[in-house]
Amino acid sequence: MSMIHFIGGEKGGVGKSVFARLLSQYFIDNDVAFVGLDADRSHASLTRYYEQFTDAIDLDFFESSDKIMELALEKDINVLVDLPAQSERFLDRWIEENDVLGMCEETGIEIVYWYLVDGGKDSVQLLKKFLPKYSVVMTCAVVKNEGRGSDFSEVDDVIASVSSEANGTLKEVVLPALHAPTMQKIDKYTFSFWAAANLKENGTAHLSLMERQRTKVWLRKAFAMFESVLGRP
Repeated sequence: MSMIHFIGGEKGGVGKSVFARLLSQYFIDNDVAFVGLDADRSHASLTRYYEQFTDAIDLDFFESSDKIMELALEKDINVLVDLPAQSERFLDRWIEENDVLGMCEETGIEIVYWYLVDGGKDSVQLLKKFLPKYSVVMTCAVVKNEGRGSDFSEVDDVIASVSSEANGTLKEVVLPALHAPTMQKIDKYTFSFWAAANLKENGTAHLSLMERQRTKVWLRKAFAMFESVLGRP
């Protein structure tokens, strides 16, 4: 059975693309069939780091967004959609005018919306608008990204205010932070997370032994976070 993963958060800078890269690596490491769809035309980070697994889509056009459902209906696969900031209105329109939720219910396709937050006021206000609308109709996992913030008390208040109505479809998880200079080095070398954790040949760019170790520990924690929502593959 196919599953669609929307990776959003509406606010820029909350770590959506890093999360999309992490989920891609999780699928690769566990031999889970997936395709990435990069809707972030301004950065295209998912395409840059996982090019062989990723295609581009343009949410401005239904004909492009339709690829999300078409791929999910073709075969059992995970469809990972890396959403840009301020894209919710385009996704809303595509879902509503095509009754995408009805199609998913009829065909058994599951949807998980990973909603990243940084704990700031803007992120909290956007979450307040998002959860009442979607947490009752699909699985929504609010991802508190410690790489972008440390105080999520207001996020917790928003989650508590709607959790009773969500009927078990609302999840909350924590994405731990990776040591900032290590992440900067990974991005500098345009490494996949597998390359960051494993490359060590002399004469080629690679992380130091302890940087690789930090990356491996971080990946284990992130993968456990995925499994707390999805179950083991």
